[in-house]
Amino acid sequence: MSEGKTLAQHQREVDEWIRTVGVRYFSELTNTAVLMEEVGELARLMARQYGDQSFKAGEQADLGMEMADVLFVLICLANQTGVDLEEAMARAMEKKTRRDRQRHADNAKLR
Repeated sequence: MSEGKTLAQHQREVDEWIRTVGVRYFSELTNTAVLMEEVGELARLMARQYGDQSFKAGEQADLGMEMADVLFVLICLANQTGVDLEEAMARAMEKKTRRDRQRHADNAKLR
């Protein structure tokens, strides 16, 4: 995956990779478990880089790679379940904008 690609392009790229390199998709349930594993790895890195935990000897910090691992598995799940991530993201942004515009503007904690 490289910069400048749309979510739809990423979805096609991941699907092509699965079919040519990955052999087949893992089951949806397995990929959900893998997604939780990848999110856990991201959380561990965030706790070390931005939280109170320290890095273990030899532990590498590649925040972008951990986020990309999460995105890869999420894209796999979207492909498997027929979700168009571009369309879903557009709907999510519209919903969040409609719901949260005034709420966040009025939140004294955000000033």
